[in-house]
Amino acid sequence: MPFRCPVEDQRFILDHVVRIGELTNDGDLVDAVLEGAAAFAEGEYAPLAKVGDAVGARWSDGAVTMPEGFREAYRAFVEGGWGTIAAPEDAGGQGLPTVLGAAVMDDLNAANVAFALCPMLSMGAIEALEVYGTEEQKRDYLPRIVSGEWPATMNLTEPQAGSDVGALKTRAEPNGDGSWRIRGTKIFITYGEHDLAENIIHLVLARTPDAPAGTKGISLFLVPKILPDGSRNDLRCVSIEHKLGIHASPTCVMSYGDEDGATGWLVGPEMGGMRAMFTMMNNARLNVGLQGVGIAEAATQHAVGYALERRQGARAGQAAAIADHADVRRMLLRMRALTTAARSLAYYAFGQVDRGRAGDRAAAARADVLTPLVKAWCTDIGCEVASLGVQVHGGMGYVEETGAARHLRDARIAPIYEGTNGIQAADLVGRKLGLDGGLAFDGLVADLREEILAKPLVALADAVEVAAASLRAAEADERQAGSYAFLTMCAVLVGGWLLERQARVVGEGAFLATKRAASAYFNAAVVPEAIGLAGGAGLAADLLYSVEAGALA
Repeated sequence: MPFRCPVEDQRFILDHVVRIGELTNDGDLVDAVLEGAAAFAEGEYAPLAKVGDAVGARWSDGAVTMPEGFREAYRAFVEGGWGTIAAPEDAGGQGLPTVLGAAVMDDLNAANVAFALCPMLSMGAIEALEVYGTEEQKRDYLPRIVSGEWPATMNLTEPQAGSDVGALKTRAEPNGDGSWRIRGTKIFITYGEHDLAENIIHLVLARTPDAPAGTKGISLFLVPKILPDGSRNDLRCVSIEHKLGIHASPTCVMSYGDEDGATGWLVGPEMGGMRAMFTMMNNARLNVGLQGVGIAEAATQHAVGYALERRQGARAGQAAAIADHADVRRMLLRMRALTTAARSLAYYAFGQVDRGRAGDRAAAARADVLTPLVKAWCTDIGCEVASLGVQVHGGMGYVEETGAARHLRDARIAPIYEGTNGIQAADLVGRKLGLDGGLAFDGLVADLREEILAKPLVALADAVEVAAASLRAAEADERQAGSYAFLTMCAVLVGGWLLERQARVVGEGAFLATKRAASAYFNAAVVPEAIGLAGGAGLAADLLYSVEAGALA
């Protein structure tokens, strides 16, 4: 079964979850984007997924060579304007709703998630420069990043710092002419070097002279691979990582300033780097959630195709495809229900971003609450659905020949990068639960309570509110101990709400029947699992620290 982008599901969710008609009145344009993006992803990106996984990005003497066909496909991406969908018009973008750009990325992720990482990072850079860049930076760099001609990166992590950004040591010293000299090493830099484009624009966190310790002393710098005069900047890729998955995405170790220092320019105010970087990271976290959705979609289609073709055993006295057996059917329905719920949650969050940008402050706050749910739960779903896909294939799923294992290998990084899912859970209980005095979170729960009818969802809403009250009153360690379970409960609640909304749409046909079956399964199986997490949401921190960590070896 060849991969096909889920255009019908995307349009349905845009209509009934996002309510796209409130964001744009051009329905024909929405259809054209969805259909065109699907054709592009299926025709250009999907055929390269296998070779990208098998060959991967290759490093030699500082240069990274992409697999055969990638340069041509990326050129087609740029020429087709697929990176410009939601970018600002004054920078050469089309200015369409962010959620429509998310649908395009959904397709690219499902078709070839390792390749889709390149334009994904540029989206965060566009947002950071639009808000914090100087007029010269916007003029000279933003249009080319928007078009994809010059893709961008995000440089946070250092060998000694990991997720502790405040421990970074990269230094920036003023040149006296408005530029700065950057010296330091960054690791885990996605698409830090490649041959897809002539120039790469690095956004780099560094510490200026006399800056205070911690995150308050960090500034953000624009550091291009090729300087405005055409010369090569003093930066290089010293190696790429050998990874479990996303083999075609070069994960680079970048060295800045081995000779005279890499030239860069300040983005935003000095020591305002974290604010600008979080603009990028919030964008990236939502888009990483979409990676989970895309991988889940690809794994589901792959598994259904195999289950329909593979014949084994009998049912009702007749030879049967494995899709006819109850346990396989359970896995397939679970995969579809989880994938659709994750897509609904992600699209809903992007829709709230659009409303927030249009001036709706409540929607902007809701997007902030939803961001850790999208990043963490949707990537967890990507892993679970990909794992189920391997299981549906049986022993052949463990064999690389079928391709089922690739989805699982690719999915596993998403819960880790752009802030681990544990960090997302900590953000939810530490910051988002109290946002706007608690009104942002409480308003979300109140709104869904007005719609939900299924008794399991009502029970889950009750459990979420009890857990939220307890966590708000708890000490920091207690909140942390229960945070992951609580996040999952919240995400399942929102996902179930949005599935139920879709299931109530009147009509006939296989598509709507599948929507109803997915919602019914979700309420019957997934929601009770989330209710069962209430004990974990109230986990005592003392239990976690009752023995030394070394004793657990």
